Order: sequence, then structure tokens, then C-alpha cells
Amino acid sequence: MMRPRVTLCFAQTLDGRVAAVDGSSQWISGPESLRFCHHLRANSDAIMVGVGTVLRDDPRLTTRLVAGPDPLRVIVDTHLRTPTTAAVIRDGAGTGTLLACTAAAPLERRIALQECGATVLTMPEAAGGGVDLAALLTALGERGVASVMVEGGARLITSLLRANLVDALAVTIAPIILGSGPSAIGDLGILTLNQALRLTNVTWTTYGADVVIEGDLAHHQ
Repeated sequence: MMRPRVTLCFAQTLDGRVAAVDGSSQWISGPESLRFCHHLRANSDAIMVGVGTVLRDDPRLTTRLVAGPDPLRVIVDTHLRTPTTAAVIRDGAGTGTLLACTAAAPLERRIALQECGATVLTMPEAAGGGVDLAALLTALGERGVASVMVEGGARLITSLLRANLVDALAVTIAPIILGSGPSAIGDLGILTLNQALRLTNVTWTTYGADVVIEGDLAHHQ
């Protein structure tokens, strides 16, 4: 079974920050590039985030700014910490919400989330802990998911890149500088420029004051 095509989509400042020190990130990118993001959502079978993003931002993960369907919402949540009151659970929009956990997730959390209408998928545990992302993508492919858009957070994005599970990126760069704050991508174990991950088929598009860089990861060519 072929795994879905995985595209990372996130917004950052000129100095590579995805949020300020206080965690605020709502206004990094402008409304034009935000519509572009929703266009990608409408054209993806699924949208994936880590549980940290759900707990911090309480996103809906639906298509609202452009015409188009809502994607399947996939939450990587090892211990099922997603609240039953979270927007991805309570609004019931689109094709539904799937939570990927491991056997370490408490039974009572599984029952509570399933009673709210969510699908709970128990996956193998990765060698370093957490959900085995390769197994999860294979499982999504078996469910007919051909494309996955990943919006965060940094731990999920970094894990996917380290596991060589990313096919493309769409990165919005906003013309602002923060100087400090979290970055979108963590340590990939890259020590020299020769090991750098590089994009091919690169395009630059302006959306308002922002620039969106899109491209395929070279090692997938």
C-alpha cells in the first residue's frame, strides 16, 4: 500500500520563528497567505497536527476561507490528551476526526473520545517513543487518503523529516522579525551543508506582504 503524499505547510518570520516567546502566532502571516493555506486544506484528503497544537491553539482545522471540502482531521496523540471539548472534536464538521494513539493511551480516554464521534486508531509505538508515523501514514493510505497536509507542530514536523516521510513543503515567510521564539523545525541531526535537505521544483509566490515558497524534497525525486 502506497502511503499518502505528505506536504508540510507552516508560516514563519524572516528569522525562522513560528511564534513569539509568549506563544502568540495568530498574526504571523497575512490574510492572503492564510487563504492560500485554506486552499491547500480544500485540496488535501487529510490535515494532520500533533496534540501539542490542539492543546495550545485549539484549531478547527476546517476549510473556511475558500470554497471546498473539509479534510479528514488527524491528530497524532500518543496518550489521547485531546480534550473532548476541543474544536476538532466538538464541531463535528467535515469528514470527521481521527486520533492516532498507542497502546499506552488510557481506556477511559478512548471511550470518551469515541463517544464524542471521533475515530481512535491504535498504532505501533515508534522506536524512540510516540506514534509510529510510517505505520500511521500506511494506515491512512489503506483508508483511501492520498494526500496529507501537515500544519504542525515542530515535534511532528521534525519527526516526519527525520523519518524521510515528507514529499513537499509550502512555507509562508512573513516580513517580520522576532529574534526569539520557537522554530518550526527542530534538530534533524544535520552537521554539514552537504547533508542539508534541499527542495526542487521550487516556486515563489507573493500573497499580500508574504512570500510562499513551495517545492519537493530532492530525495523523493
